[in-house]
Amino acid sequence: MSGALAEGKLRWGALLAVTALVLVAAGIYAVAAYQRFEESRTAASSVGITASQPLPAAPFILFRNTASGQGYGNAATVPLASPDGNRAVSGQECDRVYGTSEKVVCLKTNRGLVTAFEAAVLDRNWEQQRAWPVPGIPSRTRISPDGSMIATTVFVSGHSYATAGFSTATEISLPDGTSGNLEDFALMVNGERLLATDRNIWGVTFAPGQSDVFYATAASSGRIWLVRGSLSAKTLTAIHDNVECPSISPDGTRIAFKKNDGGALAAHWKVAILELATGQQTVLSEKRSVDDQIEWLDNRNLLYALAADGGNGDSNIWKLGTDPTSQPSLFIAHGWSPSVVR
Repeated sequence: MSGALAEGKLRWGALLAVTALVLVAAGIYAVAAYQRFEESRTAASSVGITASQPLPAAPFILFRNTASGQGYGNAATVPLASPDGNRAVSGQECDRVYGTSEKVVCLKTNRGLVTAFEAAVLDRNWEQQRAWPVPGIPSRTRISPDGSMIATTVFVSGHSYATAGFSTATEISLPDGTSGNLEDFALMVNGERLLATDRNIWGVTFAPGQSDVFYATAASSGRIWLVRGSLSAKTLTAIHDNVECPSISPDGTRIAFKKNDGGALAAHWKVAILELATGQQTVLSEKRSVDDQIEWLDNRNLLYALAADGGNGDSNIWKLGTDPTSQPSLFIAHGWSPSVVR
């Protein structure tokens, strides 16, 4: 018995020693990886950049810089007239950005012993005006045309809209600092209130010239709708099927969106346009899967981001005309999360 006990202790001791070695090795690897990442961020940028400066005069493009080297992951701007020119890179790290001529909303990941996620509002000098925690991984954000309302969508579980069983949290922050979770709004489908608990709402876009109106995507029990939201009535009314991540045109007449033609288990999103007045849909020519909330460059052209070949956290911003015969063209290399400030 004593021999068996001693042998058991030896086995436990060996297991603990191996576990300790694995943990130490993992720690060394993590520290080394972090050091390599920090070194890469201080290296010379692979694109032309200028030092941080206030937001430029409109029109300009605000986006997340994904060029390797100094400024990787930071919010940046380029003039609308020269999107391929030198970019002014701020000192603010953001996962997702959107802005007006006077403010920027920045969704960010604060890494540490405990990773936390945050939404921050920055003024035109990139100074933080306010911030609040968000309950998951940054996904989408929009600001109303007058700058008074901010919408945020995060993943509470899962990390992609292609992930089975993902869950989102979408809130609209008001000027007085209060916010409302859109899952608390009444979801109306075919004139009746849908009371199912498995609801997800994401991808808000604010209607120009209508302070009470916004559009978003709602999903429940495998069905997906474009919903028209009312802030005052706290309602979400389904108006069309299978519209994801809507983005309303500057003239307020059309919705650009991603349309899944690949099924639930192998999502593939086409770029499409919905005429709000008639319900007519037009699928555009982009053949790659676009998992993004599309941005309108103007009333005839769209912008969206796709991961760059080779990955490594890089991406590119593409331009596509709303004419079905238009072909995509590179608009900003090494960029993500475009926001057109007019």
